[in-house]
Amino acid sequence: MNAGAKFRRAVTEEKPLQAIGTVCAYHAVMAKRVGYRAIYLSGAGVAASSLGMPDLGISNLDDVLTDIRRITDVCDLPLLVDVDTGFGASAFNVARTTRSLIKAGAAAMHIEDQVGAKRCGHRPGKELVSSEEMVDRIKAAVDARTDPSFVVMARTDALASEGLDAAISRSVKYMEAGADMIFPEAITELAMYRKFAAAVKVPILANITEFGSTPLLTVAQLRSADVAIALYPLTAFRAMNKAALKVFETVRRDGSQRTLLPDMQTREELYEFLNYHSYEKKLDELFSRSKSS
Repeated sequence: MNAGAKFRRAVTEEKPLQAIGTVCAYHAVMAKRVGYRAIYLSGAGVAASSLGMPDLGISNLDDVLTDIRRITDVCDLPLLVDVDTGFGASAFNVARTTRSLIKAGAAAMHIEDQVGAKRCGHRPGKELVSSEEMVDRIKAAVDARTDPSFVVMARTDALASEGLDAAISRSVKYMEAGADMIFPEAITELAMYRKFAAAVKVPILANITEFGSTPLLTVAQLRSADVAIALYPLTAFRAMNKAALKVFETVRRDGSQRTLLPDMQTREELYEFLNYHSYEKKLDELFSRSKSS
């Protein structure tokens, strides 16, 4: 079963499907080990983690593809990827993005209706393209699919500036243009998800990101509102950053990391996740053969 089919199946089998953000390949390995059925690569995560830059449309397609390949090389969980506005102004750019993601092993992508100079979905000042232009983006992505099971998800940021009814109206148009799933961004009330789900009649995603506009709703609450996917885009990344900052400050201040050891993943725990000893055993066998010959 290919990546897109895996993602679609996971959406039907886990309600809602928990998609956890993994900013690097090792996080993907850990996510699979603890039982997640799908993982996510955030555009903000690529910008901040891989480039050290803000999420303002600075990262490009190649930046994202590099991280996709690293993740899909070591983890076979279906990967949903944030492609911002498609990485280019024309339908040709959107088509290239779609084909490139499929080739790199991604299972799904979401594309949004902001202008090219986009902003974080939970920040003020977002500017949208017309619904017609977004429909063209979706059609370009759907037409470019080399794998029909690859999921094209449409994200709308319209709630903040145009209101609920307009955001739902846009989403219906996006669904009619061929979007397989809908991602209404920066939702402020649980009941809004139910209205989106009833209107579009395709799976909808809830972005349960911290410190934003959306309440930290539970899976039970989201299930009651007919949400199909619960996304946690940067939860681990934020925790990792806080831990790293504590390490930097402590070592700089104390001249030692001794007090931090209880908070660390041990060497053996790292090796266990990476299956390190099996690699080492293979290396020993190869060396043994070379010596005997």
